[in-house]
Amino acid sequence: MTTAPPIDLSPRLSSLDPDVFDIPTGSEVEWRFAPLTAFSRFFQPIEGAGDVRATHETDYVRNVPIGDVHSSWLPTDRPLAVARSLVRNAVVVDVPREQVIAEPIVVQLQGAGDTSYQHVEINVGAFSSAVLVIEHDLDRDICGALVVNVGDGAKLTMLSVVDGATDAVHISGWHTTTGRDSTFIGCAVTLGGGFVRISPSVTYAAPGGNAELLGLFLADGDQYLEHRIFVEHEQPHCTSRVTYKGALSGPGSHTVWVGDVLVRRGATGTDTYELNRNLLLNDGPRADSVPNLELETGEIIGAGHASATGRFDDEQLFYLQSRGIPETQARQLVVRGFFAEVLGRLNDEVWRDSMMSRISVRLGLSTEESTSE
Repeated sequence: MTTAPPIDLSPRLSSLDPDVFDIPTGSEVEWRFAPLTAFSRFFQPIEGAGDVRATHETDYVRNVPIGDVHSSWLPTDRPLAVARSLVRNAVVVDVPREQVIAEPIVVQLQGAGDTSYQHVEINVGAFSSAVLVIEHDLDRDICGALVVNVGDGAKLTMLSVVDGATDAVHISGWHTTTGRDSTFIGCAVTLGGGFVRISPSVTYAAPGGNAELLGLFLADGDQYLEHRIFVEHEQPHCTSRVTYKGALSGPGSHTVWVGDVLVRRGATGTDTYELNRNLLLNDGPRADSVPNLELETGEIIGAGHASATGRFDDEQLFYLQSRGIPETQARQLVVRGFFAEVLGRLNDEVWRDSMMSRISVRLGLSTEESTSE
């Protein structure tokens, strides 16, 4: 495990112009862990790149020209800025105000060609409630944004699933804005991809907002999975919780978790906590975990962070083996239980069980993957 001293979290550079950002060299704090050779193709415009589209349009999901999207979001790194400047199609999810959507809204994203740019815009109207599932395309390399706006008094639970081919390059920048007394639960499940960089961020547009960022990732072989979180508390009486758990196996696997929380001077009454746990399943994997917390005011309810990386609990393994469970299966069951806390926060049992089934398949506990349909 790697830890680092606190860094200055403010200000953050943001712009629609790619040339505002230097081409990463690896010396930057934001890129010091990343294998640049894998991500570098997205540092410059890619001629002939396609666009990501939703495979099915519904009452809530549409494919529209990017010019029809009026977003206040600004990219915070060069790949996202390049993608935003070149993307032509946007996937828009609109939940009207004061509606409770009983069934999950499922959005299956699909790119075109070998490489695609992405822009997904999600708008949840005031006092509405919905569960949204985003299934990302790993049949090609993709870079782009996922922008979420949660209206006053609304509640959105969003599950982002990155699963499939283990050789694809995937860069995704989330940005969520919460309204007054709104609730956002965002869960990132990262199982596939060869080189993955996901950057969720949260800002609060009004007091009383509540954001919970959840994540689980399972890396093996030569996978590189990076999750870089930024939560900015600007409004008073808001809450944030960050819980990410990862399991690693194989000498070439490498995961990175960076949790940055900034509490501004005016964000009195803030309650924030972030947690990262990494489980090493054998010798060789590398897990970097870097929590950062910056407070500009002491008038808060609470603020803290925790980070740990370790191996199996020998007592748990002994307990299971003493009841006749072979060691390999016992280890797999421990990993399954390790992730249960995160998946238990999802507000949909079908998708919760589907994600656990996928994890079981990856761990060798099951030979067939259940579906949510």
